[in-house]
Order: sequence, then C-alpha cells, then structure tokens
Amino acid sequence: MAECGRKALSLLEAARSRYESLQISDDVFGESGDDSSDNPFYSTSGDSDSDNYIAEVGEDDQQPKHHHQKRGDKESAHSWGSGGGSGGSSGAGPPGSLSRSQADEEGWTENLQDVTVPPYKETYGPAQKLPATATALDFFQLFVPDNCIQNMVVQTNMYAKKFQERFGSDEGWRPVTAQEIKAFLGFVTSTSVHRCESVLSIWSSGFFSNRSIALKMSQARFEKILKYFHIVAFRPSQGSNQGLYKIQPFLDSLQQSFSCTFRPSQTQVLHEPLIDEDPVFITTCTERELRKRKKRKFSLWVRQCTSTGFICQISVHLKDGQGTDGLATLKNKPQLHSLVAKQLCQNISGKNTIIFTGPSITSLSLFSEFSKQDIYCCGLLSTRKSDCTGLPQNMLVCGSTPAQRGQSRVMMKGSMSLISWYNKGHFRFLTNGYSPTKQGLIIKRKSGEIPCPLAVEAFAAHLSYICKYDDKYSKYFIFHKPNKTWQQVFWLSISIAINNAYILYKMSDAYTVKRYSRAQFGERLVKELLDLDDCSPTQ
Repeated sequence: MAECGRKALSLLEAARSRYESLQISDDVFGESGDDSSDNPFYSTSGDSDSDNYIAEVGEDDQQPKHHHQKRGDKESAHSWGSGGGSGGSSGAGPPGSLSRSQADEEGWTENLQDVTVPPYKETYGPAQKLPATATALDFFQLFVPDNCIQNMVVQTNMYAKKFQERFGSDEGWRPVTAQEIKAFLGFVTSTSVHRCESVLSIWSSGFFSNRSIALKMSQARFEKILKYFHIVAFRPSQGSNQGLYKIQPFLDSLQQSFSCTFRPSQTQVLHEPLIDEDPVFITTCTERELRKRKKRKFSLWVRQCTSTGFICQISVHLKDGQGTDGLATLKNKPQLHSLVAKQLCQNISGKNTIIFTGPSITSLSLFSEFSKQDIYCCGLLSTRKSDCTGLPQNMLVCGSTPAQRGQSRVMMKGSMSLISWYNKGHFRFLTNGYSPTKQGLIIKRKSGEIPCPLAVEAFAAHLSYICKYDDKYSKYFIFHKPNKTWQQVFWLSISIAINNAYILYKMSDAYTVKRYSRAQFGERLVKELLDLDDCSPTQ
C-alpha cells in the first residue's frame, strides 16, 4: 500500500516537473493564492473541476459543462476536440490529403526523430516598471493615456458641432472636458464591476442604482455625452472605404501600448476570446433572451500569452461590407483564418515563439511558412475545419481496429509531426514545437493517468489556462451594448485594456502594497476615473 502511494507521488511530481517545463507560470491574475498546483490536469483533490476543461475533449459520453461550450460557432473546447473523431470508419481522407504512396514520396515517415526548439530570444514580463504607489488608473492609462483622452474630447466636440450645424442646435449641450470623458468611461466601466445590464440603471431607483457615483454627473449630461461621443468624427479622405475608420486610430494606439508595456512568454495562443456575453448570463438565460441579442457584425481574434492571459495583439474584422477590413472577400474560404494568423504573428518573427492554434488555423502550409520565420506551432486538427492539404490520409481516418485509450500514432516530415491520439475519440495534432519522442501524461480525477505525447499535454494545459483566463476576463466585460459596431468594438477593447492593466498590476510592486483582488481593482479604477475624492455633483 505504501509502495502504491510512493508510486502515485512520484508520478505527480514528474507531472509537475513537466508542467513547469511547459512554461506555465503561477496564476498571476487569480485570487486563489500564489500556488499554481490547482491546474486541472494535475489536481488530485476531490473538488477538481477538471472534467470541464479541454483535457477531457473527446469523451463523448459526457455533456460539456464549461462556458466555452456555449459559444455557438466559436472554437470551443468541445468543437476543438471534434478533430475528425466523427469521421467514421476508414475511407477516403479529406480534400488535399495524401495517399500512402504519395505520403511516402512527400517524405512522411514513421521513423521518429527528436525535435528541439531553440531558446526564446526575448525577455518575459512587464516592460515598464511603475512605482509601488501606482494606482489602478496609472495602470489603465498605460493603455488609454491622457493624450488619447484628449483626442476623445476634441473629436466628440467636433462631432457635436457638425451634428448641430446639420440637424439644429442642441440647447442642452456644452463642450465636453477631459474630466468628463474620464467620468464617462468610469460610468460605462462600472457596468462590468457591478454587473448591471444598462449604464442608465446607475441613476434609477432600482436594484442596480448607485447613488455614490451618480452624484458625479447628472443622467441628462451623461446621455448628451453618450449621444455625441466619438473617437474619429469624420471620414478620412484616404482609405474612406474602411468600415472601422471611426475606431482604427484607437485600436492602433492600443496595439502599440500592448507591445510597449509587456513582453509575453515563449508560449502563446491564437484564438477568439469570449466576448459575446457574461458566462453567468449565458448559462442562465432562456432561448428567447438569447434570440433577442443582436449578432455581432465583427470578429475579433487575439494573440495571447498563455502564461499570464495578457492579450498581446488584437485583430478586428467586419463580417460584411465592401471595405478591405471586411470578411466578404474571404468568406467561407480556408485562407481567412490563415490570413488572420499571419496578421497576429507578424511581430514575433525570429524569436522562437511557440503558438497554439485551433483547427480552423492549423495547416501544414501555414506551419511550414511560420517555421521559416522561427515561429513554432502546435495545433489541433479537424477533418472538417482544417486545411488537411499535404497530410497522410491514413493518419486522418479511423482504422477498423479499435484503439485503446491513451494510444497514439505519429508520422514525421522533417521536423513536423502529425499525431493521432485516442481518448474516447481520435484527436489529431500537428506540431514542430514539441518532440514526438517525448511522452506526457494527463492526470484526471475520474479517469486516472492518461498517457499521451508531450505535445498533447502541452496543448491541453495551455488551452485550459486560457479557459480559466476567460472566466477572469469576463469580470471586466462591459455590459453597455450600443447599436453601432465601432462602439461595440471600442467598449470591448476597453474591457481588454482593463484586464491587461490588472495583469500588470498583479506583477508589479504596487500589488505587494495593496493586494487588490480583481473586483477591488475594478472598483478602484471606476472611483479614480470619476475622481470620487471630490463628490460635488455637476449638471
């Protein structure tokens, strides 16, 4: 009995050692303490919720539970795990795949070789050091500085003037100031902290009323600013077909600030974050309430640090429209997600970064192109969603012989490995970021230890971390839902900026002084934007 206990302990220690080697750092943005040992893949406690995470993909006898599985057509944990497992018995492979003889000619072989990724050519962590006295507003203004606020003031006043010249004067309007724009941002941001469905609830007498901040501005004044608020008041003479022209300068500024304030870890992921709704709302609302929600007219992809959840780069595209930022020219074509991936990775060439991708991005041609730029990849494959051109058919179809759980097959072409792994369903991975000769292990509370290639363990661990990040990020999801697409993009980007600000705060000396939780940081930011040291009301 004691020997069994020692064996289990040694397995767990080995797993934790690999976990550290996968370069997933402590949960710097969580509230559960400094210990990262509650990773769902290694947890042995009775309250582990690991069955909700990506490590359990493919277990078709279980109903998905995590909010990611509520995301419709997005690449949720369940859809990422569908990976061709429904392909049935053997037969012809997906379009572009190679027959056995063609695969042999192309250099695919079952003779495995060790693969080593060169050291990361970048330092990791915050690029700017703020003092221990830094406030929540100081961290937020790393991304939305005073010059950005002043631009909102100028553009809003310009738009109000032009609007009134065309449609008649507005007697209740007066030019907005920088202090009022900050307060305006504070009021809308408070909808994320207090979870109220409408920002106007602040001035109501209902459950979501908030007299402590309502005194800083009258509802009438807030609605006037809301009516005229702009980032870019007029369509530029050049590039006038750009559908995002009203928000693009702000997105460019935000992107530059993301790059200047934080250097991500070697491992990063490309995906669409949870941006539709608060996950609590999604899991409790009725179908009728869901149907009432207007569909977004834009898509947003991010490149995200898997060690911290910091979003390093964003890419926004309109789903319709004739502009070059629209998706119409690439709609339903496989090169769409490849184009997005290239845009998101254009600044990481030559650094030996490892990126994780979902099935819609994973492809041999893209990964080969990235490898020439010293970008290494690990992606899940799907015979329905992925471009399987150049991949061996016999690795993409299910054989007639039943597979055992944890069993895997691997073929290589150069440094690229194609992995077929079975876990109550077939899962296929394409990678040149992890050696096919190295084995991993997924420890599940219900299922025990499941052997797998190291690439599978790395993929599951990093993507689970991002799932947990989405739970944290949703706490800053701004509930204000304007009708105009550019405003939706703006408030979404503000939510991302606040979350990035909190991550930097958790990694700073200021955290050792105040140790604000995520909710407390959000409340402090709202108060500082509203300058609540002075509570005299304005009209």
